[in-house]
Amino acid sequence: MKDFFSTVKFKLLAGLVVVLAGMMAYAGANGRLTAAPQELLGAVMLPFQRISAAMSGGVSQLVDKYTRIDAIMEENEALRQENAALRNQLVDYDRVRQENESFQSRYNIERDHPEYTYASGFVIGRDPLEQFFGFTIDKGTRDEVERGDIVVSDQGYLVGRVIEANLTSAKVLTILSPSLNAAGVVSRTRDNGILTGDSAYAPEGLCLFTNLSRDTLATVGDQIITTGLGGVFPPDILVGTIRELVPESSGKSTMAVVQPGVEIESLTHVFVITSYDGELLAGQESTPDAGSLPAPDASNGQE
Repeated sequence: MKDFFSTVKFKLLAGLVVVLAGMMAYAGANGRLTAAPQELLGAVMLPFQRISAAMSGGVSQLVDKYTRIDAIMEENEALRQENAALRNQLVDYDRVRQENESFQSRYNIERDHPEYTYASGFVIGRDPLEQFFGFTIDKGTRDEVERGDIVVSDQGYLVGRVIEANLTSAKVLTILSPSLNAAGVVSRTRDNGILTGDSAYAPEGLCLFTNLSRDTLATVGDQIITTGLGGVFPPDILVGTIRELVPESSGKSTMAVVQPGVEIESLTHVFVITSYDGELLAGQESTPDAGSLPAPDASNGQE
């Protein structure tokens, strides 16, 4: 027992009793003895109350945070759906705008060439490995587009020729390809030649006008147009302008490097001439020189 009174626990207990006795004496001297137990209890409970309040506030903030997160996620989903709808509307708008522009272009070229019948087509595909920038359009046989039809730009410049047509689409061979040959003439001097493509010039979007006479009077800037010779290409279709005159390797003639009137590699819309006055009936086309087409691929059965 004697050992207990010398322990730290006893000393702490004795100190607490002294403190409590002092607080009671102070309360009695100030007339607050009856309130002393409550104040003492309040002093003891104050730290616990603060901890409880802090925990309660933290839980409340956490609940509010997750509630706000749900609201933000719902708002983001609504915005995502709205953006998707706006994108669809923008696509529709672009399509309508392009169609309106094509209608205006069609009006212009039909005014200049009322003898032609046209089908309006958008470029829907390109072969990245095709070095002559051939492409596919969204018009086919149901739109009266057939193999051999001539393709021009919105401004009426020669683009190429349809080499394959199915029900809903058609493939176009461009004037940048060596496989395409068209009889042409220099509009100012009336020098005749053959329009064709060349692998050395195609990457620059250029083609050639060959078989000009060695002493031709054609100069840089002269216009090249089709002649209609052979009944394959309609006459008087604009091709482009002479960019450079180069002697051919034989030395007996000259060839002109031609800048087409339209950038073949960036076309998005074209017109197909499905018929024109003076067109030869199928099977009656004369020589295959100026307008010959590459043989169709027998593996797909296309005409």
